[in-house]
Amino acid sequence: MYSFVIFVYLMAVKLAALFNHKARLMVNGHSEVFRILRDQIDKKEKYLWFHAASLGEFEQGRPLMEHIKKSYPQYKILLTFFSPSGYEVQKDYKGADVICYLPFDTPFNARRFVRLAHPYMAFFIKYEFWQNYLKGLQRLNIPAYSISSIFRKNQVFFRWYGGTYYKVLTRFTYLFVQNKASKELLAKLHIYNVSIIGDTRFDRVLTILNQTVDLPLIEAFVSTQSKDPMERKILVAGSSWAPDEDIFIRYFNEHPEIKLVMAPHVIDENHLSEICGKLRRPYLRYSQATLQNVKDVDCLIIDCFGLLSSIYRYGQVAYIGGGFGVSIHNVPEAAVYGIPVIFGPNNEKFKEAMDLKSLGGGFEIQNFEDCQFLLDKLFSDKSFLKEEGKKAGDYIKNNSGAVEKIFKQIHL
Repeated sequence: MYSFVIFVYLMAVKLAALFNHKARLMVNGHSEVFRILRDQIDKKEKYLWFHAASLGEFEQGRPLMEHIKKSYPQYKILLTFFSPSGYEVQKDYKGADVICYLPFDTPFNARRFVRLAHPYMAFFIKYEFWQNYLKGLQRLNIPAYSISSIFRKNQVFFRWYGGTYYKVLTRFTYLFVQNKASKELLAKLHIYNVSIIGDTRFDRVLTILNQTVDLPLIEAFVSTQSKDPMERKILVAGSSWAPDEDIFIRYFNEHPEIKLVMAPHVIDENHLSEICGKLRRPYLRYSQATLQNVKDVDCLIIDCFGLLSSIYRYGQVAYIGGGFGVSIHNVPEAAVYGIPVIFGPNNEKFKEAMDLKSLGGGFEIQNFEDCQFLLDKLFSDKSFLKEEGKKAGDYIKNNSGAVEKIFKQIHL
């Protein structure tokens, strides 16, 4: 049944590729995988295979990859993605030796991929539970690890209709999970090769914090308010979608004392035009900005990738997009700078969001009125702003160290 579902999914993506650019990228990328493996895998070397569905999972696996590269440079890294949103952004990542898509998890693809790559170890990030690939690795006695995974009782493994699919989890050599609840759920399935290590993203964002580069255009934009960061009122909105933008752009339009830096999740021309149509105050795209004209606008639209993690440092408050859609994006990326984070209601799958709502430093909003009340409070009460920001930053620092815990147990 599992392989049949995968086959149906594969056919659906191929059909969608006739009309959809993202699906077409995936199909074309998958067709190149086995050629890439034949041409680039050196059979004399030992490869550690890291698989990330998309960009977010890559960021969780990245600190472990880089720690291994630094400590054991004799190993090679094979990095695979399932989604174009991960592969297209990181296909030139220097930390990996071979980068390609991962083909759909059919028995034929799995056998062929594992045979050609023949990894020394395999690491699957967060929600990656591919039955045929894991079966192929187990058959060849290749260790397979689940990294930063998190489990909830409503997942298929724990439902009455899940059948024997839970057995895919028994094929992992070890599972490194984020919280106690995950370990307890796995124990109900008699899976005990589990350690609670937290989230490797915390290690990643701390690395970014320590390596943050200055962005002169952003500095010029925010400094027109005040040279003192504590006197500024800068809202940074990251990975936003249209429902998010309807909320914070309205607030921005109605509050001339606020300046806005926004980095939408999608930066195609249609979406950028839609954003510009909502703005009622002077704005500028980052790609068109200079050190002079950036001082004449109140909103800066980031129309390129790769800057958001450094831009958050210039804000007093961060809005994390996605919470009015499928799910929120990267909360730790902003919280690490010690600023309060705001996000929409669809956040229950993210431990860090749930924790910050409980501990302070993170705030859920349901609508514009919630956002208005909260931003008014944060921007008008400096002590409240500072206190909540500190809670966010301390949470990240206090929960780091997952990479070192994993590193000690994988026995390279």
